[in-house]
Amino acid sequence: MSAPRQLPLPLPHSPSFAREDFLAAPSNAAALALIESWPRWPAPLMLLTGPAGAGKSHLAAIFAQVSGGRLLAGSDLAALDPDAASQGPALALDDAEAAGGAEAVFFHWLNFARARGVAVLMTAKAAPDLWGIATPDLLSRLRLAPMVEIAPPEPELVEAVLAKLFSDRQLSVEPSLIAYIARRLDRSLGAARKLVETLDAEALAQGRKVTRAMAAAALNSAEEEES
Repeated sequence: MSAPRQLPLPLPHSPSFAREDFLAAPSNAAALALIESWPRWPAPLMLLTGPAGAGKSHLAAIFAQVSGGRLLAGSDLAALDPDAASQGPALALDDAEAAGGAEAVFFHWLNFARARGVAVLMTAKAAPDLWGIATPDLLSRLRLAPMVEIAPPEPELVEAVLAKLFSDRQLSVEPSLIAYIARRLDRSLGAARKLVETLDAEALAQGRKVTRAMAAAALNSAEEEES
């Protein structure tokens, strides 16, 4: 008879955004170099793009740390005073496309930052033309930002990220199982995070370690959702 399933509690889990926890790889080398080259930037407004889970939020947090600047979320910009929110030596706007719902505030925020000589790093999944911006002046301003793109992760990076995600959740997983998951997983760090969350909950529910059978079931479920 199988062991009874436990009810997994939604425990909070906050990833570390410290510089030493960022996993550098060829796919994100240009993005990391951009952060580390501040304040010697080619332009005061820069845009960092990449898929979900690629490390954009982590890099935005690192930039805020090294520059002594402020880290803002695009979804929060509408509730802020653009004058007050543009203070400081530098600013990072994570998930900038989410600020499109407050275009007037967004535009004024950029204008204040520009007038004060504040360096601004924006992160987004795609170029500004795909954000649905309706204000021509705002779109023109955003198009001026040089763009650095994070490429799809290498297989080695996917393995390293999986190992770190399991370790962050204090899950003991054999390297051979991590390699198995990485081979079958879509080359997306966002997919890696989602799968680890699923396996964490399943291991807790079953009251046992993550097994190959659990991983196979989770991978099959993920593939079915995508198809």
